[in-house]
Parts: sequence; C-alpha cells; structure tokens
Amino acid sequence: MIKLLPILLTVAFGLVMWRFSTWRLHSELDAKSRLLDDPELAALTGKMAKALDLERLRVFVHEVDMINGLAAPDGRIFITRGFLAAKAAGKVTAEELASVIAHELGHVALGHSRRRMIDFSGQNALRTALAMVLGRFIPGLGPAIANGVMTVMMARLSRSDEFEADAYASALLTKSGIGTAPQKSLFAKLDHLTGARGASTPAWFLSHPPAPKRIAAIEGNERKWHGAPLS
Repeated sequence: MIKLLPILLTVAFGLVMWRFSTWRLHSELDAKSRLLDDPELAALTGKMAKALDLERLRVFVHEVDMINGLAAPDGRIFITRGFLAAKAAGKVTAEELASVIAHELGHVALGHSRRRMIDFSGQNALRTALAMVLGRFIPGLGPAIANGVMTVMMARLSRSDEFEADAYASALLTKSGIGTAPQKSLFAKLDHLTGARGASTPAWFLSHPPAPKRIAAIEGNERKWHGAPLS
C-alpha cells in the first residue's frame, strides 16, 4: 500500500486539478463575457444554424484584447473582443470571423473541448509522476525533462485536434453557402494579426499547426470532396 501511495496521490492531484481548472474557466468566462450582438455575424451564423438544423447559434464575446476563439467544455462558443476590434478596423471580415465560429463548433461537435480539460488534468498528474521518477535518477533535471516530454506530447495531440476542427469547419462553411475562401484567407493573415511569426519557436512545440499546412489540408479536403484528382 505504501508503494502505491505516490500513484494514488498523483491520481487524486489530477482529479483536483481537473475540477479546479473547469471551475476557474467557467467563472472567468461568466464574469468576462456577453452575448454577441453583430448583425453581419448573426446573418452568417444563421446560415450555419440552418445547415445544422438548429434554430440559432448562440455565440459569446470574451472581453479580452487578444485575438482568439474558444470552445468551452460546456459547449459554449466564444470569440474575443480583440477579434471584433480587428473586424471593426477592417483587418478581418465577417465571413472570416464566421470561419472561426465554425472551427470552434468543430471542437465542440468532435468532443475536443471537454476532452482537453481532462487531458490538461491528466497531463499535470503525469508530469508530476514523471518528474518524481526522473528526479530520483537525474536530480535537478528530472522536472525539466518531464515538462519537455509532456509539452511535446500535448502539442502533437492539440495539432491533430486543430486539423479535425478545420475539416469540420470547411464542411459546415461549404454547406452553409459561405465557402472555405474566408477560412483560408484568415489563416494567411493570422500570424500577422496575432503577432506570432513562429520564428523563434520550433513548429513541433506549437499547439496550432503552421498556417500554410492548415491551408494545404483544407485544399486537400476540397479536392477529395469534389472528386478532383489529388496532385
């Protein structure tokens, strides 16, 4: 029993972190969000709702300045105030923002958003356990190695989710009559908008795939869906 104690404590730590992370995220979103009120986007989300046989899509604005979209574990979809400000400044179009909403809907429909909260907790627990084991053999460096290993593993899983959500968004945008052009044009400018050039960070450490690869994947799906030969 004594030998199993560290493992049981690690599992308990993971459960506590999962509940705390979920509570903290919900609390922050509730405190800093409002229902989206934008006629242009309402018309576009109406088209997507019709394609999904829904009465309407409820989208919320997260009142932060960064440019981002978010799918909460409870199924709510958010875009940030920073994204709306970019639209007001003419840096992104309503159709490009609609593609962000479609992407986040993909995360919800495919179960990514809820699973990520569980993965986050499990990651912290596994990171702690790995650091404890490595710390016995490599004092001082064990935690750093454990952190690096888990970062690479989770980034790879996250990139896979992004490609899947992109494909869902492409299908929904196509069915809605909006098309994938806004999705691709947004990816082409997203690094510039967010200030993330990726020059100093290895691609395999990024949670999101590089924009050119995402655009290429969308175009590959289009060729498959329309029956054109792959080149």
